[in-house]
Amino acid sequence: MVAQRELSEAEVDRVFHALAASTRRDILRRTIECEQSVSTLAADYEMSFAAVQKHVAVLEAANLIVKRAEGRERLVRANPEMIARARALLARYEELWRSRIARLDDLLAETPRSGSSDTSDNKKNEQGD
Repeated sequence: MVAQRELSEAEVDRVFHALAASTRRDILRRTIECEQSVSTLAADYEMSFAAVQKHVAVLEAANLIVKRAEGRERLVRANPEMIARARALLARYEELWRSRIARLDDLLAETPRSGSSDTSDNKKNEQGD
């Protein structure tokens, strides 16, 4: 198994920017399923071929897809290594937040609730004074 190195801040920025647009997420999803030409991808969108090429270029700059030439066509496929690295980053974020929520739950469980025996004992002591 190939060791995954952490994404640099610049790579994280490019990945999140690339995934911010629904068209790019759709292109990525479609190229995970199978390699497709840019013209095949463009046929399914109500935008110009040049606009789809720009979306593909953003995904390629983020290394989420790989483009190769075959004759006059440019074929696009998802890059599973970068997708796995981005997924690992998100898993670390999830782990961080889950641990923070667990600590908050623990703190809340330790805090005495109003109406507990401590509170009623304090009221009795105040009344007895």
